[in-house]
Amino acid sequence: MTTLKNYYSMLQVNPTSTASEIKQAYRRLAKIFHPDSQTQSADHDRIIQINAAYEVLSDPQKRQSYDRQLGLEVNPYSNGFEPSISKKQQQKATEADAELNGWINKVYKPINRSINQILKPLKSEVNKLSADPFDDELMEAFQAYIELCRNALNKAQQLFRSQKNPSPVAGVAAHIYYTLNHLDDGLNELETFTLNYDDSSLHTGQEFFRIASRLRREAQEEMKKIC
Repeated sequence: MTTLKNYYSMLQVNPTSTASEIKQAYRRLAKIFHPDSQTQSADHDRIIQINAAYEVLSDPQKRQSYDRQLGLEVNPYSNGFEPSISKKQQQKATEADAELNGWINKVYKPINRSINQILKPLKSEVNKLSADPFDDELMEAFQAYIELCRNALNKAQQLFRSQKNPSPVAGVAAHIYYTLNHLDDGLNELETFTLNYDDSSLHTGQEFFRIASRLRREAQEEMKKIC
């Protein structure tokens, strides 16, 4: 029988830790153990374990499932996301459909476009900057990319808050919520890199973007089941 790994122990947090505390612990450990950090503490196997733990504990549904496997009491709001209030049961089906379609067209699709504007150019922008991070023109171009990303993210966050999430897409909305949070954290790390040229900030920022991409992909998969 396979022994269940203790992801909370790997991230050095408690099972009662909030999503924010888990995120802070991940950021701290990623900077210490990332293979590209060029420090004595760099550990490829350790960062793989840390990433695996964070991918489960940062996902609201995966964390709840994991907690059940550990035999822990599951609190549906412990992950930091409180689902929106459901429509009254007596509301007509046609009104519910109109609400869902409105949310998809006015919130979900525009947010996806904004997320694409952030994620799609990342690899290319990092590769261009890697030619010489100390070149002023290359750094200015990278900072311009970050600024465009920040504008796109702000737009997406405003859209996400602009309407209540229809109950059928509560799971999709949760994934989007965490996607936007991870993009925000990733941009903060990239901005830190432009100030101090600390490679660990660049690598941590890329890790946050990678997780955001995975969360967005899972949101899209859930949406396909609904539509």
